[in-house]
Amino acid sequence: MAEWLEQIISEERLLHSGHAACPGCGPAVNVRHVLGGLAAAAPESKIVLVIPASCWTIIAGIWPVNAFGVTVHLTPFASAAAEASGIKSALRLRGQGDTQVVVWGGDGSTCDIGFAGVSAAAERNEDIVYVLNDNEAYMNTGVQKSGATPEGAWTTTTPTTAPRAGLKKDIARIMAAHRIPYVATLAPGSVPMLRDFRAKVARAAEVRGFRFLHTLGACPPGWKYPTAQSTEIARLAVESRYFPLFECDHGAWRITYRPKHPLPVSEFLATQGRFGHLSPAAIDTIQAHVDERWDLLVALEPQGAPSPERARAAPSRSPQREAERGAHPRASRSGIAKARRT
Repeated sequence: MAEWLEQIISEERLLHSGHAACPGCGPAVNVRHVLGGLAAAAPESKIVLVIPASCWTIIAGIWPVNAFGVTVHLTPFASAAAEASGIKSALRLRGQGDTQVVVWGGDGSTCDIGFAGVSAAAERNEDIVYVLNDNEAYMNTGVQKSGATPEGAWTTTTPTTAPRAGLKKDIARIMAAHRIPYVATLAPGSVPMLRDFRAKVARAAEVRGFRFLHTLGACPPGWKYPTAQSTEIARLAVESRYFPLFECDHGAWRITYRPKHPLPVSEFLATQGRFGHLSPAAIDTIQAHVDERWDLLVALEPQGAPSPERARAAPSRSPQREAERGAHPRASRSGIAKARRT
């Protein structure tokens, strides 16, 4: 464990210090481990990062400044998946098909405005890694509700007098329904969760075809909590099963982190001002929905085919299809916070 952590600490940072993200930005931690994990798993491959309109088009910087140690391509809200597909095709024609093309998209561009393009790229099984940076609202434009905003949450378009009604989109299962090779959820709330996070990134690096990684991106100003609590809030999201960690690898479902002593979801909700208006009855309803989703994931596990071991060895496309696209397989090396901000 100590040796593994030392490797993580000493690896090259592909998100440079001094960037423009807010203090305590959870997605800044996530993107650091996504890029670091991809680079560690395939050190011979270059990375192109495609970012649709979001906080991260600002954080990336204005040319000639670049906050990242990789090539960055900025896109409008709706076109990231399409542009990433085109970039991958162009690189393949130039003999650079081993370049990892990665989309870093928010929940607004992924679940709402750009979903048609995401779905189309998944249906075509484009050879890209699509990472959903889910901070559960349109944060860059003022914390408006998105399709990923959870039930009961305050946003500027769902104020406490009329909070978010209905459930957030179950985007990971929606993407799995496209029968893409790999879908996973990730949240670095503790060392075991970080190991799970990095293992899934490494798996995404070795699979070919469309891969979808759903990261939970805690946001201090949008979620209303102190900036030092982002990692703890990610931990509580997983330990309360609000954000379960699982994967669907070539159709095989597996819960990858099972809390030994699941916390009530109220402990996660209590850390954030966006849920401060909820009544006990509303919290009970959210708990019931959390339990229902967990039970659904448990039921999905034995239905996966092939087994996880066979799935990890299975190719994502036929050799003929790989040859047609000019793709070449590459090897892999592979306290609870109670304070709120009002």
